[in-house]
Amino acid sequence: MIELKKQLYNQCLEYVQSRLDAAQLAINEAQTASNNDTKSSAGDKYETGREMAQQEANRNMGQLKEANKLKIALNRISPNNIADTVDTGSLVLTDMANFYIAISAGTLKVNNSEYVAVSPFSPIGTKLKGLKAGDKFNLNEKNYLVKQVY
Repeated sequence: MIELKKQLYNQCLEYVQSRLDAAQLAINEAQTASNNDTKSSAGDKYETGREMAQQEANRNMGQLKEANKLKIALNRISPNNIADTVDTGSLVLTDMANFYIAISAGTLKVNNSEYVAVSPFSPIGTKLKGLKAGDKFNLNEKNYLVKQVY
């Protein structure tokens, strides 16, 4: 199970890195566009374009900041830890779905099996926290049975 957790952890790292790269690229492109925007005789057009580029850069800086927060959250997880109660870094197998408690990264695939990477602070993450194999919980009018915790 540790090998599976490492694969899920690495997929989460790849997800965060792709978000970091995309945000950084967009920031660089916005900066380049702003620098290449030459002032024409229509001053208002120049100022409007510059303001739009600044807004885009600010939006991308926000995305970069969020991606960095995800990376920090991942850095606090050790995929080598195995526990019998659900906590951050746990792999949880239920009768309805499999969950990796780390960051919200969507569905991950390992060896043709699907695992949903969720934040410990998400609705499902908070429901799962502290549960053990054999425990049940309800979310969105669906009943779940925790089969295994790693």
